[in-house]
Amino acid sequence: MPLRCLGIDPGLGRLGFGLVVQRDSSLTAETYGCLETPPGEALPQRLLRLFSDLDRVMDRTTPDVVAVEKLFFGRNATTAEMVWQARGVVLLLGARRGIPLQEVTPNEVKMGVTGFGNATKGQVQGMVQRILSLDHLPRPDDAADALGIALAGIALYRYDALSARKDSSGDGSR
Repeated sequence: MPLRCLGIDPGLGRLGFGLVVQRDSSLTAETYGCLETPPGEALPQRLLRLFSDLDRVMDRTTPDVVAVEKLFFGRNATTAEMVWQARGVVLLLGARRGIPLQEVTPNEVKMGVTGFGNATKGQVQGMVQRILSLDHLPRPDDAADALGIALAGIALYRYDALSARKDSSGDGSR
């Protein structure tokens, strides 16, 4: 049974998305891109635009699971606030549709895609291209990042499903 994971790289000005489909051991990028909001528009309208546009993407892609980057910011609170608000739109849409959600950290994406938690952005994007057999690096960067998030989301979703089966079998191992 194929698994369709929509990866989301949240942002208010530009939100990257990428749908990766796993069929057996094969991974394919079905679609990817970015949703953008005008910087001069009021915040509530920008969030509504993201909500509507992402809702249409979810209608088109019919994901089984949504993976969204879990962010940690220390320096720029204003930028962080904008990203967190865009991330809230993603969480709301997933919950509204009843789609399971995988929250992945940047290190989990790096580990899941390259096997190295300190990989550079370029290394991650290069591995995304190789794993998904793409002719070129996905552009813009936000879309490439979303595909990496989807790959990590698939791995974590499968791991969680296997762990749940083990726990319900009563063997007590983890």
